[in-house]
Amino acid sequence: MGSGERVEFDNKVVNWIDERLPLFTLMQKEYGVFPTPRNFNYFWNFGAIAMFMLIAMIATGIFLAMNYTPHVDMAFDSVERIDRDVNWGWMLRDIHMNGGSFFFIAVYIHIFRGMYYGSYKKPRELLWILGVVIFLLMMATAFMGYVLPWGQMSYWGATVITNLFSAIPFVGDSIVTLLWGGFSIDNPTLNRFFALHYLMPFVILAVVFLHVWALHICGSNNPSGIEPKGKQDTLPFHPYYTMKDTFGLLVFLVIFCVFVFYAPDYLGHPDNYKEANALVTPAHIVPEWYFLPFYAILRAITFDIGIPFTEITIISAKLGGVISMFGSIGLLLILPWLDTHPIRSARYRPKYKFFLLVFLAVFCMLGYVGSQSADAVFFGLPMTLIGILCTTYYYGFFLVIIPWLNNTEKGKDLPKSIHDAVLKTEREKA
Repeated sequence: MGSGERVEFDNKVVNWIDERLPLFTLMQKEYGVFPTPRNFNYFWNFGAIAMFMLIAMIATGIFLAMNYTPHVDMAFDSVERIDRDVNWGWMLRDIHMNGGSFFFIAVYIHIFRGMYYGSYKKPRELLWILGVVIFLLMMATAFMGYVLPWGQMSYWGATVITNLFSAIPFVGDSIVTLLWGGFSIDNPTLNRFFALHYLMPFVILAVVFLHVWALHICGSNNPSGIEPKGKQDTLPFHPYYTMKDTFGLLVFLVIFCVFVFYAPDYLGHPDNYKEANALVTPAHIVPEWYFLPFYAILRAITFDIGIPFTEITIISAKLGGVISMFGSIGLLLILPWLDTHPIRSARYRPKYKFFLLVFLAVFCMLGYVGSQSADAVFFGLPMTLIGILCTTYYYGFFLVIIPWLNNTEKGKDLPKSIHDAVLKTEREKA
């Protein structure tokens, strides 16, 4: 089928529309007969799952916005009204609230899959960068959404996070004033956060479109990390992977529904069910769980950096924490150029696989550190020390270990084709 040829459909209505606007031909080419590597595993489900969760978040968010009042005197009560008085409001809010967490779960697994199988390497660098941009937009959207209920943790979380920008030299105070819409967190802050939280998902949707477009230009990576060499290495996307994605999505939704209907508040913080009070500071301010690893990196920098033997400070502890936090995400953007090893998949790179799994454990540990108070102790070690050690490994993995492996790791022999890799796997199972 040539790129300019139109598909003939049996349905007369579909065919009539397609003759005038070939949307169905486009869908058939991009999602029907599109050649896809035949060795996908269930890790490849999470892109489709993330797309579904994004649509669910947008749909529920639109209905919630119809009943929400972005005013500091009424926001908390309007959320309570949605839960108690609006028809099906409790379900919409629980889907939206827990949907944010499950959206991040899907995206975190999607990112780890990309790191494990080398999906960021040539020719997929731009595809990876667009994915990291989506992740950054998600974080901004989730942060602003967390402020909207105007509970205690919403208010004080917003206070702490927005104040971080004041550490930026020269322009920091101006950025904070711009975010607040004044000289303290108040009604203008809530208004602009609501407006941006409503807008950002549509920006994410636009970047997702570019992400999928880039995917269909360069093609999908696969567990073996080798390019398809012919028809024996590929399958049409439909029905093989539409069915596999549907099964994976259904399993994911079963777990999601357990939280929505049986434990809707499990992933939330109890303090956020109290109305915001500027005169009462919570004992321990923590962000949502999906921010905790980066919050731990932020808190790990507790020292100033200056000129030795002088009192001159070049980078304050506060600015150092901000740089470390944003730098930890920035490393993902440049990962395609940090990892130049010719082998993509960790299946054939045992050393890289070991250090990556350690990195995953360290990242989870950072999440735990971020959830604890700074003076807490873990197996006799101060939590601040553990945060520093984990942050050091996080940066060391990208800046030291990966470049070292580029030059020292030989790796295993790659299969000649995806077809051979599939046959070898089947023989091992037998």
